[in-house]
Amino acid sequence: MKVSINKEDCVGCGLCADDCPDVFEMPEDIVTVKVEEVPENLKNAVKEAAENCPVDAIIVSE
Repeated sequence: MKVSINKEDCVGCGLCADDCPDVFEMPEDIVTVKVEEVPENLKNAVKEAAENCPVDAIIVSE
């Protein structure tokens, strides 16, 4: 599974970094993805973060 952020849509609320800090971080006003491939044990947390994103800025691909 791969994950990315649509930076044009991201509002920097930080929910994804709170939900899954091993994959997402917020060094500035916009979230960045820390890993290219999501580890198996974090896939559910990434999916949950994507579902919780208020502006649907998280893109998950299998």
